[in-house]
Amino acid sequence: MKMLQQIGDNIWIHDGATVSWYTMPYTTRMTVIRLNSGEIWIHSPAKISDELISEVNALGKVSYLVSPNKIHHLFMQEWMQQYPEAKSYAPPGLEEKRPDLHFDSALKDAPEPEWQEQIEQLIFKGSKVMEEVIFFHRESKTLIVTDLIENFHPDHFKGIKKLLAQMTGIISPNGKMPIDWRMTFIGRKEAARDCLQTMINWQPDKIILAHGEWIQKNAVSFLKKSFHWLQ
Repeated sequence: MKMLQQIGDNIWIHDGATVSWYTMPYTTRMTVIRLNSGEIWIHSPAKISDELISEVNALGKVSYLVSPNKIHHLFMQEWMQQYPEAKSYAPPGLEEKRPDLHFDSALKDAPEPEWQEQIEQLIFKGSKVMEEVIFFHRESKTLIVTDLIENFHPDHFKGIKKLLAQMTGIISPNGKMPIDWRMTFIGRKEAARDCLQTMINWQPDKIILAHGEWIQKNAVSFLKKSFHWLQ
């Protein structure tokens, strides 16, 4: 069974291990993009394995390792060790949280020069506690997010955990940002609305999510529904 699934021209996903987040079983997903230079860009690295490394290496030289928000760092260190020559990028807040990790650069509210011709970039603003860096792969018209939207299958959680997930608002087909994070935007929604409009203006066809079912069509409609809470 292949570790990487190609979902468009020069873009792949890997459904990684399930991790525990406050006892909740969270599926994980990594995104891999091959740039025009042939270099490989990896978003939210998943748990490493020999099989995964072999398939990634077959695509090209791994040059960029990207952590999109300050809670997506679990496997960064092992990828940094596997690819010591690759540049690593930190989102707002992660360098302070993980001083043991050496990042080459901090992600900004605009694409890095290394990928600006192929990948758009934006810091989703408005929260008092966390900012996530979102990306848009132009060639495949794919939006890439992590915790900005969570969309778990209705049968993924069991018992009380299923009830908690329903209350949090992270069950498909109506997945959205978890309610605890949404609450941190109170009084600061204008900045988030501007970011959402930028995402809509990109006109994505698909949305890759780190947690749950990713959106394979009608991405703009899903975005508008998922962020209805911003109104």
